[in-house]
Amino acid sequence: MRSVSDRFVVVLDANVLYPYRMRDALLRFAEAGLFRARWSPAILDEWRRSLLARRPELEGSIDAQIRAMAGAFPESCVTGGDALIASLDLPDANDRHVLATAIRTGAEHIVTENLKDFPDGALEPFGITAVTADDFLSSTFELYPGDAFRAMRAMRRAYANPPFSPGEFIFDLQAKGLPKLASMLKESIDLL
Repeated sequence: MRSVSDRFVVVLDANVLYPYRMRDALLRFAEAGLFRARWSPAILDEWRRSLLARRPELEGSIDAQIRAMAGAFPESCVTGGDALIASLDLPDANDRHVLATAIRTGAEHIVTENLKDFPDGALEPFGITAVTADDFLSSTFELYPGDAFRAMRAMRRAYANPPFSPGEFIFDLQAKGLPKLASMLKESIDLL
């Protein structure tokens, strides 16, 4: 595992926490020490509300997942960015809290599926870039292939209901919006 001091900081937007498989891959990379994940109470609340709007029966599960994330990543939920929100300009004013969190934490990236809401011109003054989850995970995999592969192998092996063969796991990642990451795993499918 990399030392805590040399990991880069990344803010995870609510829309990359929403899909289970995407969230699992991101958090497993963070757990492996490949980056420091950050979010705010507002990001977690947005994720929770979005998921509950579609699946109200999952309220207990969602709350348990948020508690588990707090336990596994106690430093990840940050506050203090609210004072910055009014001064920020983004195409969707409702996303300013995400940029404020990124500025507050010194993040290098905002991982989001809504790149159009985080244009380069608005982020550049803060030294931040927006990147999709698949691009972020595949780039991180390229930087730390051994650690990233071990994290993905552990992820596949943790699924028991249903269990996934290596090929099924790769197909599932492709279907769940992570085709670049899945492609990288194909090269070592026999070890997965």
